[in-house]
Amino acid sequence: MKLQSISLRDLGEKWVQRQIADDPAILGLGDLVLKDRERRQPRAGRLDLLLQDPDSLKRYEVEIQLGATDESHIIRTIEYWDHERKLYPQYEHAAVIVAEDITSRFRNVIALFNGAIPLIALKMTGYRIGAEHALTFVRVLDEIRLGLVEDDEPVSEPADRAMWEFSRGSETSLGMTDQLLRLVNEVEPKAVLNYNRNYIGLKAGGAPLNFVTFLPRKAHVIMAIKLPRDQSTDNLLDDVGLVTLAYESSVRQYRLRIDAQPSENQRDVLLGLARRARESFGRPSE
Repeated sequence: MKLQSISLRDLGEKWVQRQIADDPAILGLGDLVLKDRERRQPRAGRLDLLLQDPDSLKRYEVEIQLGATDESHIIRTIEYWDHERKLYPQYEHAAVIVAEDITSRFRNVIALFNGAIPLIALKMTGYRIGAEHALTFVRVLDEIRLGLVEDDEPVSEPADRAMWEFSRGSETSLGMTDQLLRLVNEVEPKAVLNYNRNYIGLKAGGAPLNFVTFLPRKAHVIMAIKLPRDQSTDNLLDDVGLVTLAYESSVRQYRLRIDAQPSENQRDVLLGLARRARESFGRPSE
């Protein structure tokens, strides 16, 4: 079947935004998750999409434009990127422009910055396939890395186990999540998994109880435990060989990469950390 390209103006920017928000991986920037949508910015502007790499915590400020890039779009994208990186300096940031036509003039303007701004440009194309529509993205400009920011929770939209098993994670990683829940249940017997679009939390008696959260990937699970960071905990994790990812200081939580069934020593440490987190978390909200 020959693909028929179309103008995306007929579908609208909101439609494009929704397709990316539902599956950020289609951009080709990695297995990203949605942090926010229509994020309010200074001077009444709104950032189309804020995406994040759950492993590195790198953030992508994404602006979408139907048609060709123009000067105002470039300026707006850079302003939003600059605001976010100043507000949340604990993260690495990249500005992303998504447009149907990345003009040569645009490339010349960006070249003037000489790598001072980590900017990615993606050319998107819409296609009609029967009664359906599809999008493709091609990276025409990549960021220049120069070496070198959160106090908000991820956007929490309802989801279900099937979404995680077939889209974000896998049968294997969901099985590991179930095993980790059984460990957590030794601390909080009433806790059950609470499926959201960007993470799997806990709830008890119908109320959120996120002293531990999970992020299943294809071959592993990222387990987050809400505890203040201290050297003794760092040493304990290191001693039993648990893989730690970047500590998320803004929400005070450890992030651990679980690739397989924890050893007995690792399980004891995880149980102790979960118990401490539960004791300091307080009661579920009514």
